[in-house]
Amino acid sequence: MNRGLIYSLLLILVWSFTVCKPADDDIKKKIVYKGPIAETRNIVSQFSDSAKLQIKLMAPRQLQYESGDAVYPDSLFLTFFDEDGKINNTVRANYGKYEKMKDLYFIRGNVIVHNPAKNETMRTEELFWDKQTRKIHTDKFVTVKTEDEFLQGQGLTADQNFSHWKFIKPTGVFSLKQQQQQQSAPAVSQPQQTPQLLQKQ
Repeated sequence: MNRGLIYSLLLILVWSFTVCKPADDDIKKKIVYKGPIAETRNIVSQFSDSAKLQIKLMAPRQLQYESGDAVYPDSLFLTFFDEDGKINNTVRANYGKYEKMKDLYFIRGNVIVHNPAKNETMRTEELFWDKQTRKIHTDKFVTVKTEDEFLQGQGLTADQNFSHWKFIKPTGVFSLKQQQQQQSAPAVSQPQQTPQLLQKQ
């Protein structure tokens, strides 16, 4: 084999290494996996303060991400406890996501918040729960059923125990007792009610 042919082959090899190698590296850099790094079934997480259970989270499936975020694609159920270990309220939804950087939970799909002590139930389609401020809020349509009234509004803010809550824009207040009386009494025309209740203390 003459020197000219050897020299040509060496040039081809050097060119292949210097030109093709960076292209391969660029392809590898562009392919970044952003999916879950772990999956857990039938998860039960408990959050305590001063050895007292405050919150319990249950979900049939949890997807964990490298960022520390978590997704609950098949529903989740939260239980909040008071200092005596009694249930303050419960929260359920069809879907949930936890953002670690914000320490914030976002839940959606048939969201139901229930306070058994006051027998009050809130329903909406989306809800945010901020663990740092211990507040929940939504800007979606909300209904709240108490022992005596059925309330409607657009948006709501509350503490995480759902013991104090406030409509952002109330749209209707209906007396359940009055409705029951109307159903049992002969039909008579009633004046339309104007939204009055802005918050529950």
